[in-house]
Amino acid sequence: MRYFDKAWSLLIQIANARSDLLTLKAMSIMLAKIAKYKSFEETLDGFRRMEEEVFVGREFGNDEFNVLLKAFATQRQMKEARSVFVRFVDRFKADTKSMNILLLGFKETGDVTSVELFYHEMVKRGFKPDSVSFGIRIDAYCKKGRFGDALRLLEEMESRKFVVSVETITTLIHGAGLVQNTGKAWQLFNEIPLRNLVVDSGAYNALITTLVRNRDVVSALSLMDEMIEKQIEPDGVTYHTIFLGLMKSRGIEGVSELYLKMTQRKFVPKTRTVVMLMKYFCHNSRLDLSLSLWNYLVEKGHCPHAHALDLLVTGLCSRGLVQEAFSCSKQTLERGRYISSTAFLMLERLLKQSRDVDKLKELDQMIKKLRSVLPPSRGHATGISDSKVIV
Repeated sequence: MRYFDKAWSLLIQIANARSDLLTLKAMSIMLAKIAKYKSFEETLDGFRRMEEEVFVGREFGNDEFNVLLKAFATQRQMKEARSVFVRFVDRFKADTKSMNILLLGFKETGDVTSVELFYHEMVKRGFKPDSVSFGIRIDAYCKKGRFGDALRLLEEMESRKFVVSVETITTLIHGAGLVQNTGKAWQLFNEIPLRNLVVDSGAYNALITTLVRNRDVVSALSLMDEMIEKQIEPDGVTYHTIFLGLMKSRGIEGVSELYLKMTQRKFVPKTRTVVMLMKYFCHNSRLDLSLSLWNYLVEKGHCPHAHALDLLVTGLCSRGLVQEAFSCSKQTLERGRYISSTAFLMLERLLKQSRDVDKLKELDQMIKKLRSVLPPSRGHATGISDSKVIV
């Protein structure tokens, strides 16, 4: 929420009361957010405050230095990351992990040339690349569709006796899918046990994505069944990918069938899948499924994303189901989440038309109560007094 003053205050309180609870993860979260929303110098000042005010008495070394590098690299601020490296290289002893953090940052920019230039610079500086370094380079080539180059790097890894992980093979399966080489994707997948590696959900998802991309949803569904048989639980990526494939191939019948299986397995999908399903159900006039999805998530203790609520409220109101739309909006507010001004204005208009002013006042009071604790952001409903009159 960008309440940086409160975050610093909390960190210092913890440092004074229970310093053993502070970890590099806490430092990483804070510095990454400062790097994202504030200036380069403010991020460096945050690193100084970590050393002087939070992790008092702790000698900062390469681990802490890597956290600072990662803060910039994860935001793709590679100019700043390089500046940090140059500024602190004499104080901290950078290692291969430091170089890999920077290499990963260059990879995230999508510039393969920059990745390769930095890799060779890294070697010239005397750092020895490891399997992680090669994995990053392979991923960079795969994402750019240069699958042949990625395979040559795999051969180099093997010739240099580097450990090839299942993550690296998974990356290559994704790469094969991007260039529509389904045969190679299958070959890489089938080689995983031969390499004495364990096939995991990531490897399955990579092949499922390849199959869906090539419109072979039948094989993708078969792979999902195989996962379940082998007690490898399908995850959010599995469901999202196959839902996409079913939407294009089997329509609402196929999607609703998988949705039923998902809820029977008590799986809770990620936000992007919830929004996608809500939109699809509403557009296909299946408000029964839309409400079913909403109620399922609420029963599981989850509060769906505001965009999912907007889609649901719009669908319900357009078909005269105002009471249902009111109930879903109320459930959101009860869980300490704002509803959007769009949803509120729609409900306000329809509740006034139906002379159900009591329900409108109830929503208004809940919003104002929430405002006293949590300031609304742009696009949030702020109550009747701030609403525009709809003609």
